[in-house]
Amino acid sequence: MESEQVEPDPFNRNCGSRQILDRIGDRWSVLVVLTLADGSRRYSELATRIDGISQKMLTQTLRGLERDGLVTRTVHASIPPRVDYALTDLGRNLLDLVAGLESWATTHLAEVEAARARYDAR
Repeated sequence: MESEQVEPDPFNRNCGSRQILDRIGDRWSVLVVLTLADGSRRYSELATRIDGISQKMLTQTLRGLERDGLVTRTVHASIPPRVDYALTDLGRNLLDLVAGLESWATTHLAEVEAARARYDAR
């Protein structure tokens, strides 16, 4: 008997697409993907570029992105060992969307801040 394929529905709490949205909507994931846009980076380069991220959160974010197939981790046999992170084809496919979010956020920052100030003044 053939099982029926169910269409993904992120509004359904049991749909796996929600986990994907959680991953790609996370600020740290967005910043890691943007940082890897120009090519591979070492862990320390990522940590330096992404101001405010803790070592624990960077490690968790990289592991999650790697698990989801968006980032590759390459260990080089050297002393000390060198580890590089890079976007996969799937990660590069996501890059345009993430870059659009970054562009929107920076373009509309003043408007959002003004709206917050108006709201908070009420």
